[in-house]
Amino acid sequence: MDQASPQCMDDDAHLFAHQQNERLPKVVVHFQVAPGATLTWRVEADSTLAVQGARLWLTRISSPYDHWLVPGQTFSLQRGERIWLSTDGEHIAHVSLTYLLPVQGFFRRCLNRLACLSLGPPSPR
Repeated sequence: MDQASPQCMDDDAHLFAHQQNERLPKVVVHFQVAPGATLTWRVEADSTLAVQGARLWLTRISSPYDHWLVPGQTFSLQRGERIWLSTDGEHIAHVSLTYLLPVQGFFRRCLNRLACLSLGPPSPR
């Protein structure tokens, strides 16, 4: 293990330092979808799905449309939606799911607590 993985090398990081998303910590999850298998889960954070290897079928509970993603294509997912994935044909699809870690500060914690109270809009007097 003399060399770093190409995924960890970021020679152009200084070019993108001005972009907010590049400064936030990211998590990338890699998995495979086998032919004939259907995976489903609820998306826990806004994320980007990228596919390699084989065409991938994606459907979302909040959308009346199905999506066919070809290798190299990406798709944006929103927190809270349920999705289903399956492959097209007899090849394995290699999928990566990238999301930004949430920044938790004092102000954000306060907003989350207020949101949990479900106070609703003020009523007229």
